[in-house]
Amino acid sequence: VMDAGSREFSTPEAAEASPLAQAIFDTGEVVNVFFGADFVSVTAAPGANWSALKPQVIAILLDHFVSEAPLFVGGSAHGIAVPPEDDLAVEERAEDAEVIAAINELLETRVRPAVAGDGGDIAYRGFRDGVVYLTLQGSCAGCPSSTATLKHGIEGLLKHYVPEVTEVRAA
Repeated sequence: VMDAGSREFSTPEAAEASPLAQAIFDTGEVVNVFFGADFVSVTAAPGANWSALKPQVIAILLDHFVSEAPLFVGGSAHGIAVPPEDDLAVEERAEDAEVIAAINELLETRVRPAVAGDGGDIAYRGFRDGVVYLTLQGSCAGCPSSTATLKHGIEGLLKHYVPEVTEVRAA
């Protein structure tokens, strides 16, 4: 959906930047909309009936893309990744450049596709003293198993392939 980056809308007011996100929020049953590279993730409100909401969301998506309407309103926050991709949680050291490159390669090739399959995304936030800082976005951000995903899945993978990694923390 997005040419570059990602965009998350957690309120109807934030969704005013996107006609598509706004239309999805207008159902009254949605608490979050997330645009990734090739997917849209919709989080239903607590108590919402997904069986009734799903056809509405699909119809909104089809109408939007068939009409070739713009994803963002002119002058809005088009193309901004949320949070910004250059927003690091820690100050990195130049001597860690090779390790950081290896971490980012694994995140792009192994982790991001798996997380995207669940309607989310992952953002690298830094590496310092053996600790990798990451942010889960989209449906993964509010998922009850997000801590397990970070600590057991991603941390295990990074520690296996990049011995300098000792821990993964949410940023």
